[in-house]
Amino acid sequence: MRPLLCVLGLLAMMLATPAPGHDRLRLVADNWPPFTDANMAGGGLATSIVTTALARAGYASGYEEVPWARALLGVGEGRYDVLINAWYNDSRANIGQFSKAYLSNRIRLLQRKGEAFHYKHQSDLYPYSIAVVRDYAYSPEFDGDTRLHKVPVRNFSSAVRMLAAGRVNLAVEDEYVARYNLQREPQDVRDGVMLVEPPLGENTLHILVSLKHPEHQRIVERFEQAIAAMKADGSYARLLRQHGF
Repeated sequence: MRPLLCVLGLLAMMLATPAPGHDRLRLVADNWPPFTDANMAGGGLATSIVTTALARAGYASGYEEVPWARALLGVGEGRYDVLINAWYNDSRANIGQFSKAYLSNRIRLLQRKGEAFHYKHQSDLYPYSIAVVRDYAYSPEFDGDTRLHKVPVRNFSSAVRMLAAGRVNLAVEDEYVARYNLQREPQDVRDGVMLVEPPLGENTLHILVSLKHPEHQRIVERFEQAIAAMKADGSYARLLRQHGF
């Protein structure tokens, strides 16, 4: 009887222990509507896609929204497992593993209405001050160009208000994010700025899985498989439509 009890006890312990790589994942993002926002349905488009894909991959998850710099630091220190909304840059690859892209972002400049401004090349921006969100990665060319006069700010709202007030010449942001947030700014701010053509560039959006997580590579692989399955069965497109994209 004792050997049987030992076997039953061992089985109970095995059933009570989550399978490796299938623990509850701690997801994090900053407030970046309409992509990530705890007050929006599903937490915003990016949050909806990521949580749905991870669930299909077999992972339960919890989501926390914190300022961008804190989110990056938390992923690097292993306090968070997955950063939902990461644009690629080399330094971030030192703290986490990037997935393949699951969304694309068009990066746009904004200017004050009524001011003469035209540009064709990045070098045309050198005379101007540009509000950028602190620790964001816009593109390797833009981020690494030390001749650009970049003014770090906390978020897009700060950037566009500084722009409207004449404290900077330009601001930069994803087009959807800019359009969404401008509708929530005071009318004098909303009416005082405009998007600039041509786009500064395009960025792809990825999850960034902390290298502190022992199963980071497996999480990325399963996430990518789930995204491919969602695109094949139409559920990815349904999420886009539900969020107005």
